[in-house]
Amino acid sequence: MADTAISIGGGRRPRRVLRPALWWLVVPAVLFLLLFFLIPVASLFAISFDKTASGVITFQGDFTLDNFQRIFSRALYFEAIGRSVGIGAVVTVICLIIGYPLAFVIARTLRPGAATLLTILVLSALQLDMVIRLYGMMVLMGDNGIINTVLMGVGAIDRPLPLMYNIFGVIVGLVQVTLPFMILSLIGAIKSINPSLEEAARSLGSTRWHVMRTITWPLSLPGVYAGTLLVFALAISSYVVPALMGGWKVITLPIHIYQQIAEVGRWQFGAAIASILFVTAMMAMALYILALRRNAGGRV
Repeated sequence: MADTAISIGGGRRPRRVLRPALWWLVVPAVLFLLLFFLIPVASLFAISFDKTASGVITFQGDFTLDNFQRIFSRALYFEAIGRSVGIGAVVTVICLIIGYPLAFVIARTLRPGAATLLTILVLSALQLDMVIRLYGMMVLMGDNGIINTVLMGVGAIDRPLPLMYNIFGVIVGLVQVTLPFMILSLIGAIKSINPSLEEAARSLGSTRWHVMRTITWPLSLPGVYAGTLLVFALAISSYVVPALMGGWKVITLPIHIYQQIAEVGRWQFGAAIASILFVTAMMAMALYILALRRNAGGRV
C-alpha cells in the first residue's frame, strides 16, 4: 500500500500517513524551494539590516535599523505602504464580486461543453504575456483610446476621461490580471459542494438567495479565502501594472523597490522595502489561516 490509514480518537476520520519511502518524492520540491525561495528571502532580510552602501549587494554584517526607520519616518514610503495595501484590498473585493457568479455558473453548468468553453475563456486571459495585455488596455483606455474616442464621437463627453495614469487605471489593470486566479480558486471550492444539500434546502421551501447565503456561500469559504489571498498577494507585489497603467504616478512599494535597486543601487534600502512587502503578504496569509479556522470549519 502507498499509504497507511490510522484512526485518531473514536469518531474522527482516519488520517493517512505516507510511508517513509514516499517522502523521497518531496525532496526535489524541497530543494527547489530552499534554493530559489528560502535562501533568497533570507539574504534579502539579512542585507536589509546592513548600512546603505550604493552598489554593494552582499551581506556586510554592519547591523543597523536605519533603513526601516527611514521607511516609517518619511511620509513618502509610509503612504506607499497604505496605497499598496489599499489597492490590493480594492482589487480583491472587485475580483470576488465579479468572479464568484462566473465561477458558480461554471461549477454548476450541467453541460460539459458549456463548462469547458467558459473555463477556456477564463484561461485564455493567461495565454498572453501580461505586458501585451496591458498595452492592449492602454489602447482601450488611453486619452485617445477606443473608449474616449467613441464617447467623444457620440457627444457624451467634451474631453477625454482620465481612465489611465491614476489609481483607477491601476485597479482596472490589476483586476484584469488577477481575476482568472480568483475564478479558478472558486470553481474547485464550489464544485466540491454536494448539490443535494442545496436541493434539500430548496425542497424545504428555501429561496435561491437563502440557499446561496446559508449553504453555498459558507461551504465555499475555503475557495473564497484562497482566492482572496492569492489575488491580494499578486496585487500588492505587482510592479508592471502600476508602472504601465499608473504611468509612474501611482507609487507603490514595488515601484520604490525598483527605484532604489535599479536606479540608485541602494540594495540595502530596497531590501528593507521588500522585507516590508514580504511581511505584509505573510500577515495576509496569517489572517487567511485564522479566518479559515474560525469560519470554514477548521479545514486547514
